[in-house]
Amino acid sequence: MFNLWQLPFLFLAGLIAGFVDSIAGGGGLITLPVLLSFGLDPRHALGTNKLQATFGSASAAWHYAEAGTVPLRDCTRGFLLSLVGAALGALAVQQVDPSFLRRAIPILLIGVALYMLLKPGLGAEDLHPRMTRGAFDLSFGLLIGFYDGFFGPGTGTFWAMAFMLGLGFNMTRATGYSKVMNFASNVSSLGFFLLGGNVCFAAGLVMGVGQVLGAKLGARMVITRGTKFIRPVFISVVLVLTLKLLFGK
Repeated sequence: MFNLWQLPFLFLAGLIAGFVDSIAGGGGLITLPVLLSFGLDPRHALGTNKLQATFGSASAAWHYAEAGTVPLRDCTRGFLLSLVGAALGALAVQQVDPSFLRRAIPILLIGVALYMLLKPGLGAEDLHPRMTRGAFDLSFGLLIGFYDGFFGPGTGTFWAMAFMLGLGFNMTRATGYSKVMNFASNVSSLGFFLLGGNVCFAAGLVMGVGQVLGAKLGARMVITRGTKFIRPVFISVVLVLTLKLLFGK
């Protein structure tokens, strides 16, 4: 399906997306248009995008865990609930037109960007949690997991904000935890695309290699530079994602 000359471009797209996604989310803004521009139909583009994104979120989650930013055992319940939520979302999207989310999500993202701009200290340090961990995992694991399976754009952004506002995590820690949860919903959603035969393995695996390397570089940057580095990237990605949803085709 793909010519050999296209593979380096797919690898590069995965590399850049993995780097951006491991910091602030939004890597799909890069990879999905590339897949569509190379002639994949929307279903195969979405399925292939989930395959390569799974590599990126797994790589980022592993490197955050290896650095001690995220204790993986602490993520078990939220991970499992995200799997369930994404599966429900993937089932629901086959029955319901998701176009209404294209109108609602940009409003939420604008709210996220404004909140970040008006609260410059948000995520600078750990704060007292506003929710118990059990209530947090249950509500956001199912809700954001469902959203990722149903629609997807901005999932990493919503997870990071949830961890900062709900559990009082600093931004570095919230970013690390968001990658673990995003990996869960990616895997769950990917399963449904695989069952439907809507995955191009050649493109997904080439991009996946790029994702692994990009996510490793991005995670290292976050771990070494912290909140001051994440914050402007995070806000920029939120604004670009909002514009894409508002004005993109």
